[in-house]
Amino acid sequence: MNVVRLHIPAAAEYLDIVRLSLYGIASKLGFSYEDIEDMKVAVSEACNNAVLHGETSASLGQIQISYELGDGKLTVKVKDDGPGFDYEAKNGRAEPPVGQSLSELQSGGLGMYLMQALMDEVTVNTDQGTEVTLVKYVQK
Repeated sequence: MNVVRLHIPAAAEYLDIVRLSLYGIASKLGFSYEDIEDMKVAVSEACNNAVLHGETSASLGQIQISYELGDGKLTVKVKDDGPGFDYEAKNGRAEPPVGQSLSELQSGGLGMYLMQALMDEVTVNTDQGTEVTLVKYVQK
């Protein structure tokens, strides 16, 4: 399995690098434009969470991104070293905002819903920091 690793500061201005590298890798693997755009949204959500919640000290932490290429799929892992969170509680709230006005939307959970809706597999490990694993299969 081939792996491409990227380490970026936990700051929003570096997320374009993640999206650009994802586009390059996914297009080489034969993903459709629509699937690549879906992956970019899902990976951006995982990275945004890492930026917002990953580092609690005053200095910027690092986000580790890995792109694992193998057997008709792309696995993207986004890891930060911040405090973990209760994934099961967040996952239970991950639902579409159907019939809600903007004033009714609550913070949290929507990013997880988007990741689950746009990717084929989503897992979260909060043992040491938070690592979100996103898997997308190439549609032939």
